[in-house]
Amino acid sequence: MSAVYSVDIRIEAPVNDTEVTDRVADAVQNLFPEADPTHQQGALVAEVHTMDGFSELLHRREILDTARSVFFDNLEGDTFAFDVKKQAAFEGRINFAVGDPSELGDIHVNVTVTEPSTEEYIDYVAPPTEDGQPVYDEDT
Repeated sequence: MSAVYSVDIRIEAPVNDTEVTDRVADAVQNLFPEADPTHQQGALVAEVHTMDGFSELLHRREILDTARSVFFDNLEGDTFAFDVKKQAAFEGRINFAVGDPSELGDIHVNVTVTEPSTEEYIDYVAPPTEDGQPVYDEDT
């Protein structure tokens, strides 16, 4: 992959009184291995600059189409955001949260893409599929 990506990803996960902070940190790191969450006002917050680990999980779980639709549905300019269920993240799975937040709160991810275009970055993280298989541009 020759492209250079410049992205800022902010991850926020609420930590409830009933939860163990380390477990919530584990949930975040299951999806974003590069994250080093810090505790801020009842939430864990982390900044990362890659979605490679997340992308790998999307490929492994074969939910690229779902991810693409969530990303594009929440795309505004150079930013897209999404929520994932904390319980699934504890188990190392990605389950996009749509509708009402779950009881424990969801992990909120905000992605700002500087280089290249946001659409190209989404294609990189969750490539389009054909018959369930990722389809890559010839030049990537």
